[in-house]
Amino acid sequence: MKQNKNIGLYIQLYSIHGLIRGYEPELGRDADTGGQIVYVLEKAKALTECPEVEKVELITRLINDKRVSEDYSVPNEKINEKFSIIRIKCGGRKYIRKELLWNHLEEFVDKSIKYIKSVGRLPDLVHSHYADAGFICTELSQFFGIPFIHTGHSLGISKKKKLIADGMSNEDIDKKYKINHRIEVEENIIHSANLIVTSTNQEIQKQYGDYENSAQSKFCVIPPGVNLARFYTYDKKISHDRKTAMLLQTITTKLLTFFIEIDKPLILSVCRPDKRKNIAGLITAYGEDKQLQEKANLAIFAGIRQDIQTMQDNEREVLTEILLLMDKYNLYGKMAIPKQHEIEHEVPELYRIAAEKGGVFVNAALTEPFGLTIIEAAGCGVPVVATDDGGPRDILKNCKNGILVDVSNPKNISKAITKIISNKNSWKKYSDSGIKNVRKYYTWNAHTNRYLSEVKRLMKDGVKNVDEFAPVGKKLFKAEKFIVTDIDNTLIGDDNSLEEFIGIVSDLKTNVGFAVATGRTIESAYKVLGENEIPYPDIIISSVGSEIYYNYKGKLIYSTGWHAHINHLWNRDKIKHLLSQFDFLQYQGEDTQRNFKVSYYTSDVPENLKKVNDILIKNKIKANVIFSHGQYLDILPYRASKGKAIRYLSYRWNIPYENILVAGDSGNDSEMLKGELLGVVVANYSDELENLKGQKRIYFAKREYAGGIIDGLNFYNFLKNTGAN
Repeated sequence: MKQNKNIGLYIQLYSIHGLIRGYEPELGRDADTGGQIVYVLEKAKALTECPEVEKVELITRLINDKRVSEDYSVPNEKINEKFSIIRIKCGGRKYIRKELLWNHLEEFVDKSIKYIKSVGRLPDLVHSHYADAGFICTELSQFFGIPFIHTGHSLGISKKKKLIADGMSNEDIDKKYKINHRIEVEENIIHSANLIVTSTNQEIQKQYGDYENSAQSKFCVIPPGVNLARFYTYDKKISHDRKTAMLLQTITTKLLTFFIEIDKPLILSVCRPDKRKNIAGLITAYGEDKQLQEKANLAIFAGIRQDIQTMQDNEREVLTEILLLMDKYNLYGKMAIPKQHEIEHEVPELYRIAAEKGGVFVNAALTEPFGLTIIEAAGCGVPVVATDDGGPRDILKNCKNGILVDVSNPKNISKAITKIISNKNSWKKYSDSGIKNVRKYYTWNAHTNRYLSEVKRLMKDGVKNVDEFAPVGKKLFKAEKFIVTDIDNTLIGDDNSLEEFIGIVSDLKTNVGFAVATGRTIESAYKVLGENEIPYPDIIISSVGSEIYYNYKGKLIYSTGWHAHINHLWNRDKIKHLLSQFDFLQYQGEDTQRNFKVSYYTSDVPENLKKVNDILIKNKIKANVIFSHGQYLDILPYRASKGKAIRYLSYRWNIPYENILVAGDSGNDSEMLKGELLGVVVANYSDELENLKGQKRIYFAKREYAGGIIDGLNFYNFLKNTGAN
């Protein structure tokens, strides 16, 4: 699993939401499947053209839903020899909007770690796209100490401002879009990332400038490119194959369905049906200008739709408004709003058709972080009218291929369109400038050259702001076996055998990890380990398995993944209230209580334990009730226990059960001792474990305390072929 420094770069791109596949992306199908999808796909393909890049993986969500294509359920889609799309299951298999994914991202982190370890090689860098992927890559970077690059695509504060301006309340915004959590995550991403790639300077100043952590040194403007093999000029003489000829005929047929005079100049708009795209503003501009209607047709390709009534609120409202405005201004025969369009081939042809007819492309968005469609239009030679906001300012400054307008006033849009299509010399000037300058400023070759230059600088300088935890993350990446032991009456209790065990642990090589699983709180566990001069473990499972901490040289990192996993259906306050009626339970001191553990003193009376279980079941509370040492009763989430915590770590770090040795002495160790793990019961065990005798893979040691653990290591021949001394 060692990194080979002589081989090429291994780059992982993370883009979690939306529908991503390697061919014919369904752009415009919904709000989550837009320009970001094109960006990451084209970027990945362009990177594979670079000789210094060996492998590119685009990590996204696996979806198995009859409402969408089966393509999105393929775990590994190979695009070319260097590039694959890797799909990871997260939050079930149904296709859900991105705002509903937040609660499942820890699961994605766990499974990403498992996948990376299965590959056997750490990526040289991770690059996240949008805030959800940024959360994941923040965690991966901290775990493994690898460079972390982020591209936001859009930002929460900007969106929140716009929604407030539109009249939504803070409460409604947060309920629908989880916007406050998104902004909090974005702040952490900006703090954690080694480099933030933006498309424009305006994005840095006006959008990231609203955040507290927006240090200028972290940002680099690297505009995306346009695929000139697809978006070639309208006047390029090519011989159309049969498929392309049929495609052109299909597009013409679509337009003929709507237009009375098909040869007039074409005003074209291609975008998702989203309120921010201001499609209504464009239709209003056209509808209120009778002279413009005489001069040109209007075609709006607003995503893909089947039945508007079944679409999500935003899309349904926008499409309904489009049709109502079409009717209001009686634009039948002049305006086209096709239900379907094929992105891979139809969209480039639409730009070229607009150019051939002396038309214009319009981007009337109220806010536009970049404006990929503007450089696509430039590549094909069609002039543009674009919003005077964000990316279009930079693009038109470079490409000189159209007019910027304040789109909040529809008359500005119609005036600019008329100015271009009414003057052939101006039209030709804008068209030629776009064709020339898009090839100068906006190619994927230029993008990847600049990008890889920044990557090499990062790798040369080292990752300066990676968490100190990274070394233990790298150790866990290499770990093939683990020793896990309880503390009280297992690890400690006999000084001589403890000293012998410490000697063994001190000589463990990097492919064998050491962990403790204890009923003690993390503070108590850490203190007792120090008092007994026990080497601090790589992992501490504390509070009977309700908490997991990673440790590196005294720095403890709380496992938010485990937290998210066991939080499901947990209601601590209700449990405490229900159990307050039993006088045979004595609530333990607050120093022993935890967020995911309610602890009591009680006596060893089976009838009382049954009453506790019965009242929880009666009130539909799923919980794990653990009785140990004849006096301690702990109530945990149903997903939590020492055993479940160990199995979670086994899954996350891809360590087989048969490579994990566990040792314990009491009832709260019972679950971790059973099953496929290699169990060791020390000789001084309590009566609660007597029923484990004779069970598979449970060894009852002849020695007590730490001596029993050593006994178990020898019995299983556990350290053979590990490199341990």
